[in-house]
Amino acid sequence: MEALRISLDDYILSGGGANGESYDHKTDPSIMLKLYFPGKIQQPLDEMKLARKVYDIGIPTPEPGEYVVTDDGRYGIRFRRVVGKVSYSRATGDHPENTRQYAEEFAQMCLQLHSTHIDTTQFENVKDRYHRLLTENPFFTSDEKGKIGRFIDSVPDADTAIHGDLQFSNAIFTADKRYFIDLGDFCYGNPLFDVGMVYLCCVLDGEDFIRETFHMEKATAFRFWEHFAPVYFGKNLTLNEIETIIKPFAGLKTLIIERDTHCPMPEFRAALDGILH
Repeated sequence: MEALRISLDDYILSGGGANGESYDHKTDPSIMLKLYFPGKIQQPLDEMKLARKVYDIGIPTPEPGEYVVTDDGRYGIRFRRVVGKVSYSRATGDHPENTRQYAEEFAQMCLQLHSTHIDTTQFENVKDRYHRLLTENPFFTSDEKGKIGRFIDSVPDADTAIHGDLQFSNAIFTADKRYFIDLGDFCYGNPLFDVGMVYLCCVLDGEDFIRETFHMEKATAFRFWEHFAPVYFGKNLTLNEIETIIKPFAGLKTLIIERDTHCPMPEFRAALDGILH
């Protein structure tokens, strides 16, 4: 697919992330641009195609537009912008007194997503993805990889939707609508693989990272998890019981983080202790 050429002069920077930057159109508030860092060509194309498939099956997400390239050679995707939106992380950071409300709303969004059955011939199995990440990871020993692989295989299968990067910054809302964004890792499988990221972001991430990335104190992020967990998992489990279930799935996110940072992350590996020892 040939990329549509656009001028970055028509856009204004609005944010940034691990893979690139986001821009708003200067004169058309209905257009936003997700622009990847230099050298990333196939990734935005793959994400655009996946975003279209996800949108077409009815997952609440902004409508994807065109695959584009800027004057300076960066590739990205144009989306129909959700005017007046705010992420659940930003809303929580700006209004910590509403943490419970936002956590419970986000939990309900996740429950709906994870109850959505999808055509498994059209998307990747989350287990296959983690096995691939495990094979490519240079930091775990062969013995550790064997134990992690057996844990992945032991998880019950499911044919339901998985966001793939379920941070509370990747869900947005307006006065009357809610959407998931950044679905480049969308797949299917057991939802525990997804919820592990919520636990990691709220509980395992360090204070400085949470302040910089999610614009809140770590104590606020932890309260978010405390309110999220009983809504998502039900009130028959204690918070400690829920953490015992979800911690190894949060630890599996180490495979993604180490892929992106190119270095071992012992602070997250600790969540894998129950698997490795």
